[in-house]
Amino acid sequence: MTLADAAIAWYAENARDLPWRTPETSAWGVLVSEVMLQQTPVVRVEPAWRSWMARWPRPADLAADPPSEAIRMWGRLGYPRRAMRLHACAVAIVERHDGRVPDDLDQLLALPGVGTYTGRAVATFAYGQRHPVVDTNVRRVVSRAVEGKPDAGPNTTAADLTAMADLLPASAERAARASIAFMELGAIVCTARSPRCVDCPFEAVCAWRLSGSPALDGPSRKPQRYAGTDRQVRGLLLEVLRHATGPVPRQRLDMVWNDEVQRARALAGLVEDGLVEPLGAEDFVLAGDAPRDPAQPL
Repeated sequence: MTLADAAIAWYAENARDLPWRTPETSAWGVLVSEVMLQQTPVVRVEPAWRSWMARWPRPADLAADPPSEAIRMWGRLGYPRRAMRLHACAVAIVERHDGRVPDDLDQLLALPGVGTYTGRAVATFAYGQRHPVVDTNVRRVVSRAVEGKPDAGPNTTAADLTAMADLLPASAERAARASIAFMELGAIVCTARSPRCVDCPFEAVCAWRLSGSPALDGPSRKPQRYAGTDRQVRGLLLEVLRHATGPVPRQRLDMVWNDEVQRARALAGLVEDGLVEPLGAEDFVLAGDAPRDPAQPL
């Protein structure tokens, strides 16, 4: 039995019941889930995904609304630029592909905000194609099981894609199943800090386990701090703007954070990222909420 066979068999018995994994989920639903899951745990993504799909079940539905509505709907998921990317992606899908998420990998990669991982994930999980889908979890599983290393490093490389491709079955259908199985193993069994090796289908053949489970050589990556950072301030500013029914004066935004320099930097970053639009010098709205000059063409 190959590693892929073992992973597929394990997945059949242990996979989490997640809404974007059901057979009736559209490619758009898979794409939305993959963007939401970036740097965000499943427990927070699931209710947000359900709400998003109920409101915008097709790319055309989202594209018909201004980007401000995507930012509002994103709520407190964090990294709200992802909402902007999803909106831009929906617009591009409508304009370039008649509202259907493309099944061609190159066309997926050409969409706004769709990178190496997301494009391959959609092609694999939505369309059942054979592509190496490599995220942090997959890289850790392959690094340990095949190479005997405790971790694969901070960034995905071409070598990681090749290593995963070599493990995939020839059949596209089984390859897609293996890809999600490896990912699930890394998410719930072969975790970074407390791997449950006794529950792993690779326990008897894992190179890392057989070598004594050596610790990471060098400093471990620490979780990113949030409290007191510009990210927190950006989130507080966006929270005010999301719930506003009209332009928000600067004085109202000044109330969310005492540090004037940090607050100004966070607000300027939101404007630079296209999440917030200034109206004159003292009022602000979410992107897409600025009053439009009726004399200007749509």
